[in-house]
Amino acid sequence: MNFSNERNLASYFIVIAVFTITGLVIWNTILFFNRFKEDERARMEIWASSQKALNHEQLNSSSSDEYLDLSLQITASNHSIPIIITDDQGNILHDFCGNIPESTLKDEEKLISLLNKMRSENPPIELDLYGNVKQYIYYGNSDILNKLKYYPVAIILILLLLIGVVYFFFTTSKASEQNKLWAGMAKETAHQIGTPLSSLVGWSEILKTENVDPEYLKEIDKDIARLQVITERFSKIGSIPNLQQDDIVSQTKDAYDYLKRRNSRLINFSNTLPDAPIFVNINTQLYSWTIENLVKNAIDAMRGKGDLSIDLKEDTKRVHILISDTGKGIPKSKFSKIFEPGYTSKSRGWGLGLSLAKRIIEEYHMGRIKVLRSEIGKGTTFQISLPKI
Repeated sequence: MNFSNERNLASYFIVIAVFTITGLVIWNTILFFNRFKEDERARMEIWASSQKALNHEQLNSSSSDEYLDLSLQITASNHSIPIIITDDQGNILHDFCGNIPESTLKDEEKLISLLNKMRSENPPIELDLYGNVKQYIYYGNSDILNKLKYYPVAIILILLLLIGVVYFFFTTSKASEQNKLWAGMAKETAHQIGTPLSSLVGWSEILKTENVDPEYLKEIDKDIARLQVITERFSKIGSIPNLQQDDIVSQTKDAYDYLKRRNSRLINFSNTLPDAPIFVNINTQLYSWTIENLVKNAIDAMRGKGDLSIDLKEDTKRVHILISDTGKGIPKSKFSKIFEPGYTSKSRGWGLGLSLAKRIIEEYHMGRIKVLRSEIGKGTTFQISLPKI
């Protein structure tokens, strides 16, 4: 079993264990709540019986003092359960209310509201007094019972928080593992390209001593230089690149013009760039790679035919590079998803171009990249924003 499978198994075990333990705690809390509620009901029934006994003792002077004292002690023992007593007509008997705040007793509306709440919490206890007099005892939950009622909610919130922490941990762990894998693949690619590239440089020098058309050699040198740039780009993945102050206008134009010369004439390339230089901190190899990824993505979206433009704007703090095409467009629901590693709408491809562009701009250059606007069948505009010096 590999590490990834072990980690997934561990995550499933943790989640199941958390749900099981939480379920048991909530279940026991509910049982305890119901048992406590039943105990309060029993206490109130005893209290009602003492009230009835007191009424009888007040009418029967022959009752013993000990019996009277016991009834009074039971009546006085309730310090936590709020009580409202009404007559058989539903009128509140203010003198017999207990454990009710003074402010509520003086406000009839609040007292009636509290009575309605008690009705919803517990059924009343009917009190048959001597002389065919009936009263009804309404009582609410004690403070302890009210606090206990919200305990399962607190447990569920803690559970959700714990699940969130576990999810974040495994997500970041997985992302870190993927980053290491991609960085290793990129460096290995750079290493593999380096060997034949050195050989090509040697063959180029040999050809220069032969009777070969200089224009051919010039183009070969350009492609060798291009391979060297690609090798350097791949070697920088996984490590923090050096940023240097440079003119973003000229760097954008160079990257754009390179692709313009090497693509179909069916694509109408245009640009709107300022004449004055704008300086930012960039790594030129990685920045040009980002421009190329976005341009190639736009060309693919247009299926090799359409209008492609690049514009550069600035405000007081940032410079914005806008790359627009007349391709098939992107649904709004996919604006963020297209930057995820592995996502692609093409039948061929790894889905790494835009995710690499996002990483280069946002992690290495502290900028932003996003889909500024897109319309199905009309085209898309990507925007890169970089902080100015």
